[in-house]
Amino acid sequence: MATAIVGVIVLVALYFAFKGVIKHWRGESSCCSGGAITPPPKKELKGTIVDTKIVDIEGMTCGNCKIRVEQALDSIDGAAAEVNLHRNHAVVKMTREVSDDEIRQALAGSGYTITGIHTK
Repeated sequence: MATAIVGVIVLVALYFAFKGVIKHWRGESSCCSGGAITPPPKKELKGTIVDTKIVDIEGMTCGNCKIRVEQALDSIDGAAAEVNLHRNHAVVKMTREVSDDEIRQALAGSGYTITGIHTK
């Protein structure tokens, strides 16, 4: 009987833990800033895409982090970013040549670390 009670308690704890993980990955709960940030409209590039880079980023943990990194990279003239939180990278499409230094500068001081930049 005691084993059954402990088993039920463990199953209930696992259910709530799993539920919390799913909410966190969807960005419905936030570990940064205490509340969800409303994402701005996606930046649309005008012109021909001339290059695409993959930027590997450490330190992103939630939907708010994703939005902050996209906003920082979108601040680069002629570039638009799409962050994949689960892969810890951003795909940056560009209508002009953007140097790796410009990308690093956009995230400088943000608390996120660029671990690599490579061409797609």
